[in-house]
Amino acid sequence: MAPTAVDSKRISDITEDGSMDRRGNPAVKAKTGNWRSSILLLVNYGLVTCAFFGVGVNLVVFLRRVLHQDNAEAANSISKWTGTVYIFSLIGAFMSDSYWGRYITCAIFQMIYVTGLVILSLASWFLLVKPTGCGAAGEHCDAPSSAGVALFYLSTYMIAFGNGGYQPSIATFGSDQFDETDPREARSKVAFFSYFYLALNVGSLFSNTVLVYYEDEGRWVMGFWVSAAAAAMALVLFLLGTPNYRHFKPTGNPLTRIAQVFVAAFRKWRAEVPRSELLHEVDGDESQIAGIRKILHSDQIRLCTVTQVEEVKCILKMLPIWLCTIVYSVVFTQMASLFVEQGTTMNTNIGAFHVPAASMSVFDILSVLAFIAIYRRVLVPVMSRLSGNPQGLTELQRMGVGLVVGMAAMVVAGVVEVERLKRVGAPDQPSFGSSLCMASISLGNYVSIMLVSVVTSLTAGDRRPGWIPGNLNSGHLDRFYFLLAALSLVDLAVYVACAVWYKGIKLDSNEEKANKITVHV
Repeated sequence: MAPTAVDSKRISDITEDGSMDRRGNPAVKAKTGNWRSSILLLVNYGLVTCAFFGVGVNLVVFLRRVLHQDNAEAANSISKWTGTVYIFSLIGAFMSDSYWGRYITCAIFQMIYVTGLVILSLASWFLLVKPTGCGAAGEHCDAPSSAGVALFYLSTYMIAFGNGGYQPSIATFGSDQFDETDPREARSKVAFFSYFYLALNVGSLFSNTVLVYYEDEGRWVMGFWVSAAAAAMALVLFLLGTPNYRHFKPTGNPLTRIAQVFVAAFRKWRAEVPRSELLHEVDGDESQIAGIRKILHSDQIRLCTVTQVEEVKCILKMLPIWLCTIVYSVVFTQMASLFVEQGTTMNTNIGAFHVPAASMSVFDILSVLAFIAIYRRVLVPVMSRLSGNPQGLTELQRMGVGLVVGMAAMVVAGVVEVERLKRVGAPDQPSFGSSLCMASISLGNYVSIMLVSVVTSLTAGDRRPGWIPGNLNSGHLDRFYFLLAALSLVDLAVYVACAVWYKGIKLDSNEEKANKITVHV
């Protein structure tokens, strides 16, 4: 029997998706990529995540106990830092797509990341954590020096820059190690993303339990050095795989194409638009005129393809839906700031064992893993029968459910704070109480800063402590949570209207192309 096209792909020695080895030659399957490279990247990502959360998850406590910031100031500092991480991810994505490629981008930003962690560890060791072991529950450190504070902010924003630039490239670089035109590697590529998410959770789980425990006991320097060591080990593993990685040439960033459309539209806003059938885009490398080579556009700023224009129209349609996710990001960022501050005012002892407030984020990790299994095993089969959609719920419906859950979480958080305030006496001294998805998280953090600042300025003064005072026992954090719940309700209503209005795009395809990429499992 003659070999089929699929059989030919399986026995091909060279990748057919355009990937290359480090010398720019077509990648040989037996020598490059596949699981031999992706496993290194999975371990690398797990270690990088461990290092990031080893610093970030308990940073609000460090700001309060070591740098002597009050609750509102510490919450805003965390929101600024987390928002900056995701803003820097846009820079990393742009450099990766346009100039450096994914490998160089990941390597450079990891070096910056490790450097920032080392500086933070040294600054904490010699300048900030004084006396040694201070910063445990109920113990404050000496007032920090200006040099120590300067090095702290320099190092933490180097960490934000390094991690933010690394994040958008590593997942795509890992998937680049599989040839999607090969059925076997295509299945492995799908599995890679599941393992990638597992690496994220394993790395963050260690930080949220072990490292957080020691940091909460005042061993900040040890926790930061462990994070620095994890990041350094991740960089070494990443570089060890250099000879075997598969690479793609940078193809340009979508932002450039989008800008071209807007500039061309602005220059031609007076031009008379021809009939739709005259807006013809020639496909392929050859001209439709026999014997004539295809002439490229002389000025892309003046002339754009139909695909570019439709791409921009699609983004404009998605923009209202994307804006609706910002409020959810405001809700989500409270886990790293106000939730932790709220937890530090509670009795978190289980018998003789003290559970750090920052370890509450473990429940986020475990609940996500549990609900993924429940969704795939239970909800998808049930909803697919009810809706006729094989995926159970559409992407827009799943986002809507997430907004409802976020709103409910704020209501529950507010009720918990109401009950907590009923059980505390009068305070006798001040006490202490994370390319468009990432941008949404970033803006959510900056909106959170604005909300906290506005609420604090409006509710404090004239001997009123305000909703988020230095001592949470004299404040009303519950009202802030209920405010977020109300904003989430308004956001949900706007989102539903936008989701009903939104229509998906149509892609040009044919059966032959579909057959080439279809994988039967």
